[in-house]
Parts: sequence; C-alpha cells; structure tokens
Amino acid sequence: MFNSQKGFTLIEMLIVLMIISVLIILMVPNLSDKSKEVYEKGCNALVNVVQAQVDAYYIEKNSYPVDLEVLETSGYITEEQKKCPNNTELQITNTDGKAIVSIPSGI
Repeated sequence: MFNSQKGFTLIEMLIVLMIISVLIILMVPNLSDKSKEVYEKGCNALVNVVQAQVDAYYIEKNSYPVDLEVLETSGYITEEQKKCPNNTELQITNTDGKAIVSIPSGI
C-alpha cells in the first residue's frame, strides 16, 4: 500500500511567503506617494468647485463674497467644502475686484 501524499513542503511555503513579503515591501511606499498625489488632485478639484460657486454668487448678488462663511450661509457650499480632504482650509482672496479661491501657501 502506497501512501501518496500531495501538498507543499514547509520550504516551499516559506519561499512563497518570502516572495509575497518582498512584493508588499516594494508596493507600500509607492502607495503612500500615490495617496499624497490623490489628496492634491482632490484639493485642486475642490478649489475649482468652490471658485465656480464664488462666480455663481457674483452673478446673483453682483458682488464677491468676502470669505467662505458667506458662501456657506448663503447655501452655495457646505461645511465640508471649506476644507480639502487633508483638512487644509481653503481661502478667498479679493484682489483687483475679483475673488480667487486658493489653498494657503506654505502647506
């Protein structure tokens, strides 16, 4: 009577685990770089949306809002739209008779 055992040896399993570990070690730093890029793109998209709301406010009221609170109380943006996904607050700068939405410099 032959006892035919099929399966993986301990050495084979350790080699597979080592290969998977190396792949994970190589991928994790790349993912953190990508998440920063995603936050930046999300923040830039939010700036564009809020800028469009500033322009809509101007069309209706014939004046630019002085800050984001005015836009929020007027119903143009929500509380969540005042901050980027990484919790950086947006700001409105009134220059040359136009309101510009931006991210504070130095961040």
